Amino acid sequence: MENNQGKLLSTLLSGVSSPTITGSGDIHILNITMDSRRVTSGSLFVALRGTQTDGHQYIGLASELGASAILCEELPAELKETVVYIQVPDTAEAMGYIASAFYDHPSQKLSLIGITGTNGKTSVATFLFQLFRALGYRCGLLSTVQNQIEDEVIPATHTTPDAIALNALLAKMAERGCSHAFMEVSSHAVVQHRISGLHFSGGIFTNITHDHLDFHKTFDNYIKAKKGFFDMLPKSAFALVNIDDRRGAVMVQNTRAAIETYSLQTLASFKGKIISDTLAGMHMEVNNQEVWFRVIGKFNAYNLLSVYGAAVLMGENPEAVLTELSNLKSPPGRFEQFHSPENIVAIVDYAHTPDALENVLETITHLRHGNETVITVVGCGGNRDAEKRPKMAAIACKYSNRVILTSDNPRYEDPLDILQQMQKGIPPIDYKKTTVIPDRREAIFKACSEAKPEDIILIAGKGHENYQEIKGIKHHFDDKEVLREALEH
Repeated sequence: MENNQGKLLSTLLSGVSSPTITGSGDIHILNITMDSRRVTSGSLFVALRGTQTDGHQYIGLASELGASAILCEELPAELKETVVYIQVPDTAEAMGYIASAFYDHPSQKLSLIGITGTNGKTSVATFLFQLFRALGYRCGLLSTVQNQIEDEVIPATHTTPDAIALNALLAKMAERGCSHAFMEVSSHAVVQHRISGLHFSGGIFTNITHDHLDFHKTFDNYIKAKKGFFDMLPKSAFALVNIDDRRGAVMVQNTRAAIETYSLQTLASFKGKIISDTLAGMHMEVNNQEVWFRVIGKFNAYNLLSVYGAAVLMGENPEAVLTELSNLKSPPGRFEQFHSPENIVAIVDYAHTPDALENVLETITHLRHGNETVITVVGCGGNRDAEKRPKMAAIACKYSNRVILTSDNPRYEDPLDILQQMQKGIPPIDYKKTTVIPDRREAIFKACSEAKPEDIILIAGKGHENYQEIKGIKHHFDDKEVLREALEH
């Protein structure tokens, strides 16, 4: 990422705690990169220890390509006289502060709100983005689905980009006059210091359930990662937590931010109650005001409450907020509905954790008003937390009349192995109602062919994704496209 004028190295290091500098800090840095292949004259090369490779292996190459400075945890055996070496205990953490300084601290020029939790992050971030634009502000969005600066869409590769890309995006938002930015904060991003050096005006906690144990190893580590976000919030920020989640209080134990709460079950700063929930919309009471929303489901009631709470905490008029919220639609692939000419209802949802799948299926159960058959098509991703596979199958069986287990993003695993692990969660009583169809397209067509008028089909797991990842290659595959085609047939 480049900065045409460049920045003095000593200025970039002002926020970094105890760096050891070999050489002069009085040089200009024109760009920062973690990729040795992108090093040019005037680069600061960051030797980052990643999950796949260790950037320290490429220090020599970066020096040869003309790097002016190297940020590392260990100095190389041979030091080049023309290169300045900055040694720090953690390059990932230092990189966040350096990237922030390089782009003139863009997060301080915006109201930056971070949303963390297992489920609901994308919906909450997207709702906030839509709401504040409707209220007349220029806004930016950083989410799993996409990054957006006003109307410009920038495809997302990670839930939270790396610190350099993140600050470059925030700088672009500030340049374009954005006053607000809403950002999903993943647990990986906290642990990998991708958000180091950022200034948040507020943080929102949605909920926490088992996920990403392939990365964090234990549930306790996962909780600590989420809590780490609230630990770093400044005194000037707010920390808005779902108090109905038993770990809501844990999240804010050590925060300096002003603690606020939202709930459907108990007393809270922002209290909601569902009056009625139908396929057409949801009637709610929010802080004693009755409102009709176009989005549905208990999980969305929580999402809307957190958005309402955050907006009010940011100084917006409560009635204006509720008026605009009542017009919002769900983000792509989040409980997105499709109707066939025969009145079959099909829902595409990103639910890829046991808790998210249960939330969606519980909502469908509440929306049933007769003897509609519920058909669920679900799979599990490869090279991810394998513990959840049998649980996902068990939940699908518990709430559905028919279950079709299929492939999701198998990545580098054999889809049949994943499906076998899922099958272990099926109770013997439910064997008859379960079918295994590894081909996802075939599975969706099968569900549609079996459905009768009024029946409800759920296609779970991939939501907004328009690809299927197999052996490192992303093949075009969009649940919504396939579903539309299958419903027409």
